Amino acid sequence: IQSNCIVTSKYNIITFLPVNLFEQFQEVANTYFLFLLILQLIPQISSLSWFTTIVPLALVLSITAVKDATDDYFRHKSDNQVNNRESQVLIRGSLQNEKWMNVRVGDIIKLENNQFVAADVLLLSTSEPHGLCYIETAELDGETNMKVRQSISVTAELCDPNHLASFDGEVMCEPPNNKLDRFCGTLYWREKKYPLTNQNMLLRGCVLRNTEACYGLVIFAGPDTKLMQNSGRTKFKRTSIDRLMNTLVLWIFGFLVCMGGILAVGNAIWEKEVGFLFQSFLPWDPPVDNFLFSAFLSFWSYVIILNTVVPISLYVSVEVIRLGHSYFINWDQQMFCSQCNTAAEARTTTLNEELGQVEYIFSDKTGTLTQNIMTFNKCSINGQSYGIHFCLSFRLNFTPLNPLADPNFCFYDEKLLESVKVGDPHTHEFFRLLSLCHTVMSEEKSEGELVYKAQSPDEGALVTAARNFGFVFRSRTPGTITTTEMGQTVTYSLLAILDFNNIRKRMSVIVRNPEGRIRLYCKGADTVLVERLQPCNQELISITSDHLNEYAADGLRTLALAYRDLSEEEWEAWSESHRFADKATDCREDRLAATYDKIEQEMLLLGATAIEDKLQEGVPETIALLSLANIKIWVLTGDKQETAVNIGYSCKMLTDDMTEVFIISGHTVQSVRHELRSVFFKCRFSQISCVKYTLEHQRTYILEIKKFLSTACACKAVICCRVTPLQKAQVVELIKKHKKAVTLAVGDGANDVSMIKSAHIGVGISGQEGIQAVLASDYSFAQFRFLQRLLLVHGRWSYLRMCRFLCYFFYKNFAFTMVHFWFGFFCGFSAQTVYDQFFITLYNIVYTSLPVLAMGMFDQDVPDQRSLEYPKLYEPGQLNLLFNKREFFICITQGIYTSVVLFFVPYAVLSDATQSNGVPLADYQSFAVTTATALVIVVSVQIALDTGFWTVFNHVFVWGSLGSFFTIMFALHSQTLFRNLPNQFHFVGSAQNTLLQPVVWLTIALATAICIVPVLAFRFLKLDLKPQLSDTVRKPKFSFYDPSVSALLSSQSYCITATFERRNSIFGVPTGKKIARKSYQRVQMQMGNQKKDWKENLCATCYRSFRKNVCD
Repeated sequence: IQSNCIVTSKYNIITFLPVNLFEQFQEVANTYFLFLLILQLIPQISSLSWFTTIVPLALVLSITAVKDATDDYFRHKSDNQVNNRESQVLIRGSLQNEKWMNVRVGDIIKLENNQFVAADVLLLSTSEPHGLCYIETAELDGETNMKVRQSISVTAELCDPNHLASFDGEVMCEPPNNKLDRFCGTLYWREKKYPLTNQNMLLRGCVLRNTEACYGLVIFAGPDTKLMQNSGRTKFKRTSIDRLMNTLVLWIFGFLVCMGGILAVGNAIWEKEVGFLFQSFLPWDPPVDNFLFSAFLSFWSYVIILNTVVPISLYVSVEVIRLGHSYFINWDQQMFCSQCNTAAEARTTTLNEELGQVEYIFSDKTGTLTQNIMTFNKCSINGQSYGIHFCLSFRLNFTPLNPLADPNFCFYDEKLLESVKVGDPHTHEFFRLLSLCHTVMSEEKSEGELVYKAQSPDEGALVTAARNFGFVFRSRTPGTITTTEMGQTVTYSLLAILDFNNIRKRMSVIVRNPEGRIRLYCKGADTVLVERLQPCNQELISITSDHLNEYAADGLRTLALAYRDLSEEEWEAWSESHRFADKATDCREDRLAATYDKIEQEMLLLGATAIEDKLQEGVPETIALLSLANIKIWVLTGDKQETAVNIGYSCKMLTDDMTEVFIISGHTVQSVRHELRSVFFKCRFSQISCVKYTLEHQRTYILEIKKFLSTACACKAVICCRVTPLQKAQVVELIKKHKKAVTLAVGDGANDVSMIKSAHIGVGISGQEGIQAVLASDYSFAQFRFLQRLLLVHGRWSYLRMCRFLCYFFYKNFAFTMVHFWFGFFCGFSAQTVYDQFFITLYNIVYTSLPVLAMGMFDQDVPDQRSLEYPKLYEPGQLNLLFNKREFFICITQGIYTSVVLFFVPYAVLSDATQSNGVPLADYQSFAVTTATALVIVVSVQIALDTGFWTVFNHVFVWGSLGSFFTIMFALHSQTLFRNLPNQFHFVGSAQNTLLQPVVWLTIALATAICIVPVLAFRFLKLDLKPQLSDTVRKPKFSFYDPSVSALLSSQSYCITATFERRNSIFGVPTGKKIARKSYQRVQMQMGNQKKDWKENLCATCYRSFRKNVCD
C-alpha cells in the first residue's frame, strides 16, 4: 500500500558523496579533467605535479557539491515539515492523530476548517447540507477563489465515526496522473456502483474553507497524488551560446591533439637525431626503450600541459555569471509591480544571454496584453443593441430599482434599464439566463452585501450585470439555484450542468422553474451556438451576428446566448442517457460530450453580450519599442478575428501605415492553400514594406504548409485567431524548426503552458488566472510592459557580458598555454613547462579569475536608459555579431600572437643579458619569472581595455589580482618554504633576484607594448572609421538627443532588417542573416562617415535618400 510520505530530496548522508560525484562526472568537462588527473599520476608521462589539476578540479567539485547539499538540505527541511503535519485518521472506530507520512491508501481521514488536505481523497460526507464543502486550490493552480465539492448522495449521511467505520466500499479508478481537472472512477458499495468525478475529490494541497469538517477516503497518497505528479522536472533548455561553446570546445580539443601530435613528432625526430648522443650519460627512463615510445609518452605529456586552453574554471565562471545576472533581474525595482506586490523572478539561470537574441515573441492576448478584469459593456437583446460610450451619457443609478446592486458596476445606456422596468420578456429572459447559467459561488457577508467568487472574470462580470439589472444570484446548492428577480425570491431546481471546456466552447444549465417548466439555458462562442439554433428566425440571427461583429471590432469579448424548452419526456429520455454515459467506465468524457451535444440543439437565440477587457498599462509603448528592436510579435488568441485585430490596433501592433490586411479563413486544405498563394504573390510583386496578417478558423493542417511560414514571416505583424492551446505550441515549434530563430512565449493562464514550454524562453505573467503559467515559465513578472526591460536591458547586457567574457577568456588562456608550445622547440620536446607549477595552478583560479568575473557580471556599453531609448542596439544579439566562430578565431589569433611575443621577446633579450654583477640572465628560472610576470601584466592591461563600465569591484579585482600575483610569487619563492619543502619549491629566490634587474622590467615593458599597442591602434581606427552603434550612442559630440536623429536611426535600423528578412522569407535566399549583417555593418560605416553632416544638414530629402540607399 502506497505511503503518504513524500521525498523531494535527492540525497541522504550515506548516498550524498557517491551520488553527487556520479552526477557531476556525467558532465563531459569533469570527466575530461579526471582523465587528465589520472594521466598526471603516471610519472613517465607527467612533468607537472598532480595538484595542478586536482586543486582546480576539487575546488569546482566542492563548490558544486556545497550548492547541491544546501539545496537538498532545504528540500529535506521542507519534506520533514510536510510529512510531520498531523491528521485525524479513523482507526478501529475512533479518530486518532497521525502524521501525514503514516496515512495510507484506504484510510478515512477527518479534515477541519482551514486545514490542508493530506492526500487525494474521495469526499464521503461533510458538516454542510447536501454534502457540500468549499476548498481553495491556490497551491495547485494559483487560483484563490473558492470552489465547491460535493460528496455522492449515498455516503453524505455518514457523518459519524461509528457509521464510517462500517464503510466497506471499493473504488475502481484511473491510475495516478497529473490532470488536475479530471478524475474518473466508480464506487462499488452495497451491490451498486456510483460514478465518481473530479467534483467528488479533494486533492492534496487544497485548503478546506468555510466548512466545519468533512470526511474523506484516501485514494492516492504520497508520490501518486496529483500535486506530486505535477512536480516533475521542467524540460532543460540550452542557449545558442552553450551549443556554440560545445562545438568550439571540440575544435579546441582537436587543436590540442594536433599540437600534441606536432610536438610528439618533434620529440621522435629529436630523440632519433640528437638524443642518442646523450644515451651514455642520460639514458631513457624505463620502460622507454626507443624513440617511438618516447614520442608516444611525449604526446600524452603535452596533452596534460596544454589542456589549459579549456580550463575547468570556464564552466564554473559561466554559471557564476549567469547566477549573478538572474539576481540582477530579481532585484530590479523597475520591474516590481507595487499594485500586486510582485517582483520579477528569474526561475532559471541558464537562459539569461538568450534574452538578448530574441527574434520572435508569441503572446497570448487575454490577461497578457489585457488586464483580464472584465466589465459588462454592451449587449444585444432580440435584435436591439444596448450600450453607449460613457462620454455620451451619464452613469446609471441602479439603487432605486435594486437595493442589492453592486455600487461599482458602470453602465451608460438608460434604454436597457427602461426595458427591464417595463417588463420586456426578452430582456428579462436575457438577464435570467445570466443569473442562472454559471458556476459562480455567492457569499453574503452581511445583509444585502454579496460577494461573488467566479472561476473566470468573464462569468463574474456577466453575473454582476444580471445582479444590477434586477436578476440577483443569491445562493446555490447541488440541486437548486436561488435568485431574486425584480425583488421576488425565486428558487430553481438545478437538473444538470453541462460544463464548459476548450473543445465545447459553451456552457449550459437545465433548470426547472417554480411553475414546473423545464428550460435549457446556454451561453458560448457564436461560432458554435449559431449552428445549433433553430433556423426559423434568420433575420434575428443576422442582426445579432452584425452586432457581434461590431462589438468585436471595438475589441470586446463576445458571447451568444440561447435557450430551449424541454418537455418532461425529452428531459427524462435525455437524463437516462446522461446517467448511462456518466456511469461508463471507459471513454466517459467522450460519451458525456456526445450526450451534451444531443440536447444542445434546436435552441432559440436570445442575444449576445460584449465584455471589455482593457489593455494593461504600457502595452502599446512596449510593443512599439520591441518592434523597433526588430522583434516580430505574433499574437495567438482564441478570440474572434475582429476582436483580435482591434486589440492589435489598440496596442500599436497594427498601425494605419500598413497598406493591406490579409485574412486566411479557409476551412479546407485547398482553400487555405489558394488564399496563402494569393497573399504570397501579393507580398512578392508589390512594394509592401509592412503588412498585417490574421488567421481565423485554423486547423492543424495549416501548420504543415510551408507557404504559411514564408507568408507569415514576410509580415510585420501576425495575429492567429481561434487557436487552441495545442495549436499555439505548434506555431512556436514551426518557427523554431524552420527559422532557426530564438523564440519567446508569454502568457498568463493554464492554456498558455504548452506554448511557454515549447519556446526557447517562456515568460509567465502572474495575473488573474492563477500561477500555472508562472510555474511552467523561465521568467515571470506581473505586467507585460516589463518585457521591454527584460529584453532590451537585462537580455542585451547579459548577452554582451557573456560574449565579452568568453572572448577574453579564450584569449587569455591561449596566450598562457601557447607559450608551452613555442618552448617545446627549444627544450628538445621534453614536455618541460615554461612556468613554475604553482603559477600554472593559480593562473586561472586566482590571478585572472576575478577580473573576468567582474567584467562578466557588471560590464555595460551604454546605460539602461540608453538601451530603451535606442532599441536598435538590440540587433547585434539577433545577428549574433558579438560572439561567433569568426570572433572566436580573432580571439585565439590574438592569444597566439600574444604568446609569440611573450616567449620570443624575453628569449631574445635575456639570451644575451647579464645581471649588474655580470652573471648571465639566460637561465630557465629567470626566463620563467619574466614570462609569467609579463603574461599577468599583459592580460590585466587587456581586461582594463576591454572593460567598458568600471565599478568598485572591477578596480579591486583587476588591481588586486595583479597585486596578489606579486605577493604570492614572492612568498612561493621564499627561503622559508624552500627549507620546509625543498622538493616542491624549486624556484627559491628567483623572483627576488630576477625582478631586481632593470633589463627584466624593460623586457616586460617591451613585451607589453608590442602586445597592447596594436590592439589600441586597431580600436582607435575602428572607432573613427567604423564605429559600433553603441559607440555612436555614447559619443557626446554626436547629438542623439535631437528627436529627428533618433527617429532616423530607429526607422533606418528597422527598415534594413525588416526588408532583408522579408526578402529572405519570400525568395528563399539562404544567406538572409549574412545580408542583414552586412547591411548592419554598412549602416555603421555610413554613420561614421556622415555623423558630422547629420546634425547640421538633416532634412527630409537626405533622410529619404539615405533610407533609399540603405534599403535598396
